[in-house]
Amino acid sequence: MTLLEVNNLKKIYTTRFGGNQVQALSNVSFSVEEGEYVAIMGESGSGKTTLLNVLASLDKPTSGEVILNGKNISEIKESELAAFRRDHLGFVFQDFNLLDTFSIKDNIFLPLVLSGQPYQEMEKRMRPIAEKLQIENILEKFPYEVSGGQKQRAAAARALITKPYLVLADEPTGALDSRASNHLLELFSQINDEGQTIIMVTHSTRAASHAKRVLFIKDGEVFHQLYKGSKTNEQMYQKISDTLTVIATGGERDE
Repeated sequence: MTLLEVNNLKKIYTTRFGGNQVQALSNVSFSVEEGEYVAIMGESGSGKTTLLNVLASLDKPTSGEVILNGKNISEIKESELAAFRRDHLGFVFQDFNLLDTFSIKDNIFLPLVLSGQPYQEMEKRMRPIAEKLQIENILEKFPYEVSGGQKQRAAAARALITKPYLVLADEPTGALDSRASNHLLELFSQINDEGQTIIMVTHSTRAASHAKRVLFIKDGEVFHQLYKGSKTNEQMYQKISDTLTVIATGGERDE
């Protein structure tokens, strides 16, 4: 089943001074099936962060549409967007975005608190997630008392607790050391194997090699895509590296 459809997406920014126009997305179209794990890659300025912001309903496209589970998110009223994001999208950011004055448990509970869920339901949802992410022993601690890897796992728990249609991850391994990065990527693969749809924006070839499909963005368009299929992570790593080399050396756009 197709969960996400992106059709002819264009985004043009007008600069504050001088009124110059910058086209961040030119004509982006792709779809994501339910249960897919897709990585989005591209050089700085390629448009991948803009694309993620539009998918997250944090920014509106100039034209085109984003349809999530049959609903055009561009048509959602501004007053309803926050609730839509909270209920249907999970977010994992590079800098964790945890509140230092809240315990790890309360950070994880936050989206459910905002949606008015009863405490018993919050506890019921959290326990299996905390166990899976191996953070049961830090739930009463505060973010400044735990490691970067533990913070990122707490952020992943917060993203998953609402049972979202889609998890959007923005450079999730960017602030982690190699050991914590590998652990988080293994967890993402496990979560995906259990049916969670994930879209991850990353500069990391190692991180992208864990995904089942990689979309490469260049000059605001989809330049190429790779499917993992039966490839190992190491084989996928090499394929991704080769494609990034083609992009960096001015290779032709894939048709």
